[in-house]
Amino acid sequence: MSGKNDAKTAVLLLGAMGFWVMGDNYAASPMLVDIAQDFGLEIGTAAMVVVAYMIPFGLFTFIFGPLGDRYGKLRIITIASFGTAIFSSLGALAFNFPSLLAVRAINGGFAAAILPVSVSYIGDIFNKPRAVMNAIGQMMGSFFLGAAAATAIGGGLSFIGSWRLVYLTYGVAELVIVVIILKSLQFDEGTAEKLSFRRAYSNAFKRPMLLKTVALLFLIGFAVFGSFTYLGDFFVEMTGYNILVVGLILTLFGLAAFTGGRNVGNMRQLLGPKLLILAGLVGIISWLPLGFWPGLVFAVPALIGFGLAFVTLQSTILVTAQKQMPRQRGTVMSLASFNMFVGGGTGVTINRLLLNFWGYQAIYLIAGTAVLIVGFLIYLVINTLPAD
Repeated sequence: MSGKNDAKTAVLLLGAMGFWVMGDNYAASPMLVDIAQDFGLEIGTAAMVVVAYMIPFGLFTFIFGPLGDRYGKLRIITIASFGTAIFSSLGALAFNFPSLLAVRAINGGFAAAILPVSVSYIGDIFNKPRAVMNAIGQMMGSFFLGAAAATAIGGGLSFIGSWRLVYLTYGVAELVIVVIILKSLQFDEGTAEKLSFRRAYSNAFKRPMLLKTVALLFLIGFAVFGSFTYLGDFFVEMTGYNILVVGLILTLFGLAAFTGGRNVGNMRQLLGPKLLILAGLVGIISWLPLGFWPGLVFAVPALIGFGLAFVTLQSTILVTAQKQMPRQRGTVMSLASFNMFVGGGTGVTINRLLLNFWGYQAIYLIAGTAVLIVGFLIYLVINTLPAD
C-alpha cells in the first residue's frame, strides 16, 4: 500500500468522488428543457452542454494516465477533482449559453482524470487479486450508481430550484470530498521514472493482448451507455411516470452494480472464469426482452441483473488489463477509459438510428447480445494469460 493511506478509506473517498463526477454530466438530461427556455434555445441546441462535457472528457483521458504514473496518482486525482468542483460550480453562474458551454468543456477536461487514475491507484494499493477485484468493483459500482442516480438527483433539484442549483450542488459536493481527501490521504510517489507520452503508449501498443483486453470495453460502453441513455425516455413512455420517479427506478441499476461490485472478487474466486460466461448470459436474459416491454415487474429485476452483469465483466476486464502493465496502470486505464467512452458515444449515435427505424427492441437486443459476446471473449482472454 502506498504511504500510510488506509486502503478502505481510499476506496470509499475515491468512489464518492466518482459518484458525483459521473453524475455531473448525466444530471443534465432532465434539465435540458429548462436550459433551453432560459437561453431561448431549441432542445437539440441545449443538448450541446452534454457534448461540450463529453468530448474533452474523452480526449483528456490520454493525458492524465501517464501524468499519474509519473507524478503520483493521488496528486493528479486531487488536482483534477478540485478543478471539476470549481468548474461545475461555475456552471451555475453562466450568463449566456456560450459561457455555459465553455465552463462545461473545462469541467469535462478535469473530470477525465477521475475514473482512470482512481482505478489505477486502487490497483497499486491492494496486493491480492481478490481484494483488487472487490475494490475496483466497489469503486466502479459507486461511479455508475452516481450515473444511474443522476436523473433522479438532477430532476429533483431542478424541480425545487433550477438547473443552476444542479450544477452548484454537484460542484459543492465534489469540493467537500476534495477537502476530505486532502485531510485523510497522503500523496503517493510516481511509478514511472520520467514523463513520456510517446514511450508510455508505445509500450502499451506493443502488447497485443492488452489491446484486445481493453478493446472489450468498447463493447461494454456500447452496450451499457448506448442503451442506458434511452432508458429514461423509454420508461416514461411505457409507465407514464414522471422523470423523477423513473430516475429513482433506474437507480436500481447503479445499486446492483455497487452491491455486486463489492463482491465480484469473492464470486470470481468461488466460480472461477465461468462466472464471466454466467454474467454474459444474465446480461442478455435481462436486456433482450426489455425492448418488448414485458412490464415493470420484469423491468425491475432486469435492471438489477444487467447492473450485476455489467460490473462483473467490467471489473474483470480492468483487473486483467492492469496486470499486463503493472508499473503503468495509469496509462492502461487511460486506454481502457477511452475505449469505454468512445464505445458509449458510438452506441448512443447508432442507437438513435436504430430507434428511428426499428424501435427500442433493436437497441436492447443488440446491447444484450454485446454483453454476452464480451462474457465469452474475456473468458477466452483470461484462459490465454498466465494464472495469478
